Amino acid sequence: MRYSAFKIFSQGLTGNKGWKPVWREPDPKPEYDIVIVGAGGHGLSTAYYLAKEYGMRNIAVVEKGWLGSGNIGRNTTIIRSNYLLPGNEPFYEMSLKLWEGLEQDFNYNAMVSQRSILNLVHSDAQRDAFIRRGNAMFLAGADAEYATAEQLRAELPFLNYDNARFPIKGGLFQRRGGTVRHDAVAWGYARGADERGVDIIQNCEVTGFDIENGKCRGVQTSRGAIRAKKVAVCVAGSSGRVMAMAGMRLPIESHVLQAFVTEGLKPVLPGVITFGAGHFYVSQSDKGGLVFGGDIDGYNTYAQRGNLPVVEDVAEGGMAIMPMIGRARLLRSWGGIMDMSMDGSPFIDKTHIEGLFFNGGWCYGGFKATPASGFCYAHLLAKGEPHPVATQMRLDRFKRGNLIDEKGQGNQPNLH
Repeated sequence: MRYSAFKIFSQGLTGNKGWKPVWREPDPKPEYDIVIVGAGGHGLSTAYYLAKEYGMRNIAVVEKGWLGSGNIGRNTTIIRSNYLLPGNEPFYEMSLKLWEGLEQDFNYNAMVSQRSILNLVHSDAQRDAFIRRGNAMFLAGADAEYATAEQLRAELPFLNYDNARFPIKGGLFQRRGGTVRHDAVAWGYARGADERGVDIIQNCEVTGFDIENGKCRGVQTSRGAIRAKKVAVCVAGSSGRVMAMAGMRLPIESHVLQAFVTEGLKPVLPGVITFGAGHFYVSQSDKGGLVFGGDIDGYNTYAQRGNLPVVEDVAEGGMAIMPMIGRARLLRSWGGIMDMSMDGSPFIDKTHIEGLFFNGGWCYGGFKATPASGFCYAHLLAKGEPHPVATQMRLDRFKRGNLIDEKGQGNQPNLH
């Protein structure tokens, strides 16, 4: 069933009795060509592009909980491609271009809103660094615009430009950045994959891998063994635990990242704004709530909840650039489990075990990468070689000394 204005109108006239379930609830088959572990954004988009781009149908996506119960539903919904390094910027620009055509592609309203993203500048050195970043974005085909403090005063008069510690001296815009409804992304990819014959199996936890003579032959699950020619893991913050069942130790730590939303307010923020002297980012949802976040909690955990000191730290960041946020009442918070890599950049690669593939280490960039991650992972699974924009996202890059250290923080995961 394709969605359209005519379909909504006709269903309304007939009591909305003709809608079909968005996806099936199949039982697992004994064997598939590819089993994807994890029904988050990356797993579902991988299945979708395998079916759409490569015509593969005998695919299962297995999820230990319910579809979208992980980080795809626990983030701040921001999309952007304002990266610096050649190992990252072309990839995220590809992702942003996929976002721009996503709703038409899978015939589902994901509420893509390209309302802009602004990174604030608080010092002369930071201004120079952001102009350099903007030039790198231009070279990768992205858009960038440097705005002076005077321009920002006219466009965003509510910011605290004269803060003694963090004066706002300008900012780097990416007008094509913005937000997307995170749950709808999962639902749209699930629907598109299901329509093409992919089995999405919920409440099916992977409990082990069947590895014979150095080759992965399938997975053991809470619903029985499933054989597969290829097994593709993309489980975000659970990467370390899942891959440990295959005897692998990853260059990844799991940390919780909290996010927050306030009560509904009248429209005040035209786009996404980030604090340049700390870690704070904020946008306004369609329901009026201010959605914001900041740093990870800093300790290793698999819990989807955080602690109060980070709540205070994030609130301080918001107050530093827009004191009016102090008048808003916090409505709720949530936590996602971040798979923090040693250099802050992700992996899309085959492992040393034949037939076993890994996608993870997304740190703060997982949601915005969803379309390109799935597209590139599907390319790797179908063709056996990395996609041209993901050639540096290899598991052995630390051994080779080829880090993609976007922030220049070295190999300490919690600093990224």
